[in-house]
Amino acid sequence: MSETRKVLVIGGGAAGCAVTVLLRRAGLTVDLVEAKDDWNATAGSGITLQGNALRVLRELGVWERVEASGFGFGSVGITAPDGTVLHTQDDLRTGGDDLPATVGMQRPQLQRILIDAVRAGGATVRLGTTAEIRVQDTDGVSVRLSDGTDARYDLVVAADGLGSATRRAIGITDEPEPTGMAIWRVAAPRPAGVTRTDLAYGGPAYIAGYCPTGETTLYAYVVEANRDRAALPPESYAEEMRRLARAYGGFWPEITARITDPAKVNYTWFDRMLVEGSWHRGRVVLVGDAAHCCPPTLAQGAALSLEDAWVLAQLLTGTDDWDDALFQAYYERRMARVRPVVEASVQIGQWQLDGVRDADLPGLMARTMTMLRELP
Repeated sequence: MSETRKVLVIGGGAAGCAVTVLLRRAGLTVDLVEAKDDWNATAGSGITLQGNALRVLRELGVWERVEASGFGFGSVGITAPDGTVLHTQDDLRTGGDDLPATVGMQRPQLQRILIDAVRAGGATVRLGTTAEIRVQDTDGVSVRLSDGTDARYDLVVAADGLGSATRRAIGITDEPEPTGMAIWRVAAPRPAGVTRTDLAYGGPAYIAGYCPTGETTLYAYVVEANRDRAALPPESYAEEMRRLARAYGGFWPEITARITDPAKVNYTWFDRMLVEGSWHRGRVVLVGDAAHCCPPTLAQGAALSLEDAWVLAQLLTGTDDWDDALFQAYYERRMARVRPVVEASVQIGQWQLDGVRDADLPGLMARTMTMLRELP
């Protein structure tokens, strides 16, 4: 592999950071551009990382920091709306038996860990910067950055998220579609008894759950039918989430009492998208949410994005032939993994929307998670 090859990564989220770290480790020159001035270092509440995500984070060399910063656990509880525990189930260790089944952590903390890994790897980083694809040929891509810089790259990796401008620029017309559900999320203090994720199905919301993210923190979420966000002023977010959460028992009263700051509450619609046919056009290739997204009903969004980065980096550093065959192999390898996860995540949400009582929810979840034990 020639060390003179130069890659532009557009977007500094999980997928963009991961592919940057891995390509730099292989000796490639990598520039990363991120539209946000703060590199999204403070955005978000919490994140649930299944074992297959942890496996990639270990490959990136950041597992020890993730382990120290998060809260590991190995089971999930199903409760009635009043908090009565109806069932507990051991989680599958999808990353292998030497990693926890699940780690919950604060999303900003994960982002800072990935940022540090990118900085340590020696990539050139431009924040508050976007990139426009100008001209492509068989050997590379000419790009203009929003700071006026013109540059040429052997490859552009589009990791610019669900609303990817790069995806549209290269002629891929797929766009995310709402599934009909929306989620309220908040970071809050962790009651001492919360040591795993518990999920309540039913009540005034479709799902109410929480995940420990550290010794003193958790994030909590309530899922309802999506509403017009224009009718939800941000200053009402805390009260709206409290209104839904008040109907739940167990640890919820303690959590609900701490939902006081509307600026710390996030409201987001569930979307789905799966780009079909290929994830590249010439020397521009999609990773992560730019190529696919699914509702968080299986907590696999970040995991799939990290896996994309890992697989793409393996293929790019394993040959000098960066041709259509390589990028099609990447697409086919990832689609075998991504499609069933997207479909299962959407199906779980649809059963909730339709009020299906006899759905094989445990079976679908078990089959999907078992598949994820295999290497991506």
